[in-house]
Amino acid sequence: MISNQGNVRFMLYTSKLTEAVFLTFLKRLIAKGERKLFWIVDRHPVHRGGQVQQWLAVHKEQIELFLLPSYSPELNPTEYLNGDVKQGVHSKPPTRNLPQLKQRLISHLSKLQKLPSRIIKYFEHPLIAYAANKMQAQLMPG
Repeated sequence: MISNQGNVRFMLYTSKLTEAVFLTFLKRLIAKGERKLFWIVDRHPVHRGGQVQQWLAVHKEQIELFLLPSYSPELNPTEYLNGDVKQGVHSKPPTRNLPQLKQRLISHLSKLQKLPSRIIKYFEHPLIAYAANKMQAQLMPG
């Protein structure tokens, strides 16, 4: 997960993305309970699943998901993070095993956590700017 303030939160998993895996991540996201999270997600079946929707209904004061239109990766700020990570991991010699790949992913994502200005730039792209503006509007008292 990335924010328009430059924060990066991630969780690595080696299984298929399921509702249970996604719920584990959601629970970690709200664990600190600092303020309500507004998160833009694609229409992956897991994001729309029954267990996830039930959990979100119970935790609506802590987190809210906004679904992107179908087939619109160009509107998804996370796609910029994905591209950044792929470039960072693949710019090195090929990985030979899962532990090495995991170490490279953690290393690159941890580096990005220390570079909020780089993450903020993802939201400056004309197709993504709505995300920064929409989230600011949600946070401002009206």
